[in-house]
Amino acid sequence: MLTVSNLELHFGGRTIFDGITFQIVRSDRIGLVGRNGAGKSTLLKVLTGFYKPDAGDISYPKGFEIGYLPQDININSDKTVYEETKTAFAKFLELEAEVARIAHEMETRTDYDTDSYMDLINLFNEKDTQFHLMGSHNIDEEIGKILKGLGFKPEEFDTPVSTFSGGWQMRIELAKILLQKPDLILFDEPTNHLDIHSITWLENFLADYDGAILLISHDKAFLNNVTNRTIEIFNGDIEDYKANYSKYVELRKERRLNQVNAKKNQDREIRQIERNIERFKAKASKASFAQSLMKKLDKIDIIEVDEEDVSKMNIRFPDSVPSGKVVLEVKNVSKSYGPKKVIQNESFYIDKGDRIAFIGKNGMGKTTLSRMIAGDLDYEGEIKMGYNVHLGYYAQHQADVLDGNKTVFETIDEAATGEMRTKVRTLLGCFLFSGEDVEKKVKVLSGGEKGRVAMCKLLLEPMNLLILDEPTNHLDMVSKETLKLALKEYQGTMILISHDRDFLQGLTNRIFEFTENGIKEHIGDIYDFLEEKKAEDFRAYESAKSATKASSTPVSKPTHQHVSNVTANDKDLKALKNKANKLENAIAALDTKIATYEDKLKDPEQFKIISNDANFYKDYEEAKAEQCQLMQDWEDVLGQLEN
Repeated sequence: MLTVSNLELHFGGRTIFDGITFQIVRSDRIGLVGRNGAGKSTLLKVLTGFYKPDAGDISYPKGFEIGYLPQDININSDKTVYEETKTAFAKFLELEAEVARIAHEMETRTDYDTDSYMDLINLFNEKDTQFHLMGSHNIDEEIGKILKGLGFKPEEFDTPVSTFSGGWQMRIELAKILLQKPDLILFDEPTNHLDIHSITWLENFLADYDGAILLISHDKAFLNNVTNRTIEIFNGDIEDYKANYSKYVELRKERRLNQVNAKKNQDREIRQIERNIERFKAKASKASFAQSLMKKLDKIDIIEVDEEDVSKMNIRFPDSVPSGKVVLEVKNVSKSYGPKKVIQNESFYIDKGDRIAFIGKNGMGKTTLSRMIAGDLDYEGEIKMGYNVHLGYYAQHQADVLDGNKTVFETIDEAATGEMRTKVRTLLGCFLFSGEDVEKKVKVLSGGEKGRVAMCKLLLEPMNLLILDEPTNHLDMVSKETLKLALKEYQGTMILISHDRDFLQGLTNRIFEFTENGIKEHIGDIYDFLEEKKAEDFRAYESAKSATKASSTPVSKPTHQHVSNVTANDKDLKALKNKANKLENAIAALDTKIATYEDKLKDPEQFKIISNDANFYKDYEEAKAEQCQLMQDWEDVLGQLEN
């Protein structure tokens, strides 16, 4: 499909690409990785023609189409969401109109024997063939499917594009690319402005996409679910791995270990050659031999070792004073923006040690509620902080309270205490500030850079309640891992707003799902929640299907036989309800039993006792298997009840 050969690019004396070569075929789903500034986004711009390479070639077949979604976008359009999205079909509609125009002209002309009429026939055949190669389109249906999948409500289709934020405008641009179905899609951080529901929808859509994908993302779960190949950019060169991101990480560790060993051997060889040169260069009889050794030394291709993964650095939040048992109490809280009610009459408690994720589609009130708790927004109702609570709050606008006249280093150095005073530069490196960057004034930084400084500063302040709103935006993989490790060790209470499933995994024990009908609480981790939502969606689908089937069944006139059937059905219905109740009681009893087993597995002392008890694990697995079977029986009974 697309071939890159010996590509070179230089900016300001710096080599970005030094003769890289690779191919992309239709089945490829490629994750593009590398440290910040390695040239990932630059490569996408080279492939689109935005940047011209200094040397090398990019070749692809005639008619090859590339779709490109950059990180930031601003659609300057006076169209509605639907009208702007429909521009994705501009070529299809133009060609359709052209075919219709030529057909009409052929019907109205009578000069059948002329050369110009034959030319018209040939043009019609050419355009008609092109039109049919584009395939048929139900435009309204396709637009509706994509826009709904990306989070737009049908009533928003007629809303002007200009009224939406940059993140929602990015979704419109993404919808247009997906509808155009180019041969190759280039994505630069496509999940930055998507919620979890839209991300999972996009993953499912791309699984069936009939084209190649090259994407940059710091969302590990998205990379793993979408890609089957990883290209790493390092020091102007690339390494190509036929694996998704997680497998690439393992393979990269092996490669780096091999590099380290090879580097040691090479360094040993170089030292030996240098010693021999020193020994022989002063002797006339060995001068020629010394010269040959020097030439050999010059020809050695020095092995470069990949940067070491610093994600395992031990950085942690400083200990704070302990809070009371109840950290936060929310009573009958509401918030409206004009006629729109975002939060309506919500009440809940947050206890000491709780780790809560706010999950839901964008616009459902996650950030609004976090700002209300932080005292950043007024509201109706009562929000009461518990005893001795010290709140730390991170949101994008928090970066604006930094002192713009201080340097990055000064900002973090002043916040650091104790042992961390010696690790300021290391910590800044984790948040992508190194070299001269640490001496920049805060006021000259971009919004994303200020956000990273604010997050880094928060990591140094003793707080026992943390509210973090999208903390992983603008962070690379290593920085996110550093932050996640620190949050795992954090001893306080935490509220997280994030769409990054891999980041959330293992950090939370309660999920607050923000829906149109209010906040629903779920116990467990993010993947427990996602599995539950799959089950809920499936049950809703099956229920709707059954209802549709029932409503489409012809209704006959009642007869005496029908009356007797109703009596029999009542008995069957009662029996099914009794069966469902018994199954529910059995499942509840097993839940308690399994919880007892799992408590023992979690307790270090109990685990020592049962670790060699084969009967314990046998009983545990049998209980889980029995529970699984009972759940299946229960769902079957519910299905019969619905019918």
